[in-house]
Formats: sequence, structure tokens, C-alpha cells
Amino acid sequence: MFKATILKSISVAVVLITPPALTDAPINRALQLAAEAKQRDSGWGDMRSKAVMTLTDSNGYQRVRKLLINSLEITNDGDKNLFVFEAPKHIKGSAFLSLSHIREADEQWLYLPALKRVKRIASDNKSGPFMGSEFAYEDLASFEVDKYEYRYIGEEDCRGGKCHLLEQIPTYNKSGYQRRIVWQDDSQSRIWKITYYDQNNQLLKTLNSRNFSQYQGKYWRPKVLSMENHQTGRTTTLVYEEYQFNTGLRDADFHKNALLLID
Repeated sequence: MFKATILKSISVAVVLITPPALTDAPINRALQLAAEAKQRDSGWGDMRSKAVMTLTDSNGYQRVRKLLINSLEITNDGDKNLFVFEAPKHIKGSAFLSLSHIREADEQWLYLPALKRVKRIASDNKSGPFMGSEFAYEDLASFEVDKYEYRYIGEEDCRGGKCHLLEQIPTYNKSGYQRRIVWQDDSQSRIWKITYYDQNNQLLKTLNSRNFSQYQGKYWRPKVLSMENHQTGRTTTLVYEEYQFNTGLRDADFHKNALLLID
């Protein structure tokens, strides 16, 4: 989900892609593969999960956090995600709400119990670190096809067997990334790896996904997400303890005012 948030609804208009011109084949092939991945992961409705987040600095020192993640699929728009920290004590009750959009800027809010107020994440600050982790705020928004321009790079062996390599360039002009390269497997359209390049086109981070399981006979989710920052030597790992689908979450559960009721 990080892909939650970090990994998810596609509109019918995106699926019905005009047949590509030969000169645009690398662009259109990459776009079609991204659209296929989004379509395969549509229809899950809502989801709850628990995760353990481990932050490791360049010296190997670790800090461990526990959190709940709630997600709501939105038809014809981006998904909604709510992250609530349960431990350790000094950040318990802290919460982050992300309302993703397809063509508009994402809306994101952070609630810190010590301040007793909800703070909106500014549009030019979404490249900042989420709660001291190596995940940026923009990494926690749902994947939406129209948020990127595409180029097909080629194929490569990966854990999923054979992976397509897709270059994705953010259309959001305040993104912290110039581009990213996605490894998407040929069999199930799972995302095994993403490399992120900063605005100077230098390799910034790598996200690796491991131990995928299938739910409800259709939806693939990783047990482990690991984000490594190559420029700082820090790593953040998320280990998911469980996924539950169709739990009855509603739109009202993802309103910014609901953050005040969490702790």
C-alpha cells in the first residue's frame, strides 16, 4: 500500500487506449502495462492492515514503530489511505491521511497528538520524509496512471520471473523525483522494485517488495517493503502482519476531522 502505500483504481477511460503509432511504441507499451497493473488491482473495495516499521540509520541503529493502515478504493479517482501509529508511546496516536487524486493535487494531512491539531501537508513539501522514514509523503499516495508519462525500457529477470522495466516521469511539477524506474512482472503485473531519481537525475532511493501473497483469488500484496536511501545510507522496512478486505470502511472514516478523534 505503500505502494501502500506503497501499491493500487483505474477509470474505464484509461483502459480504452488508442492503438499506438509505431513511432510511439515504447511510450504506449509502457502506458499499457501500467494501465494493466492498475486494472488488475481494481475492485478490492476497502482494506485494513497492520505493519511494523523499522528505521535503520547509516550506523545500523534501529527504531521500531507499529501502525495501522486503512485504505478505501475510490472509483474514478485516487484512493484514500489512513496511517495511525500505535507504538512507541511518544508517537502513539499520530496519524497521516492521504486523499489521492488522478488529475488534481493530492490532499494530505498530518495529526500529532502533542499539538492537538491537524496540519495540512503543503503541495511543495510532499517530497519531505514521512515521520522520519525514508518514505516521502508522495510515496504514500495511491498509484494513478495519469500521474506519469511513460517510456518502455526493456525486460530483465527478476523474482517474479520476467519483469518489464518502465520509466515513469511525474507530471506533478512539485514532485521530489525527476523519474522512477519500475520493475513489473510479466505474469501478474506485480511491482517488485522501484528506483527513484532526484531532480538532479541522481539515484536517490530503491524500493524492494518481497514475499507476495494473493488475496481473494486476485489481489497481490507484499509482506515486506524496504526503502533504501542511497544518498544517506538509511533504510526503512515495512513488514505487514495481516491484510483484511471488505471490512466496512466508509468515506467518513477518511475525513480530516476524524483525525482529531483517533487518540
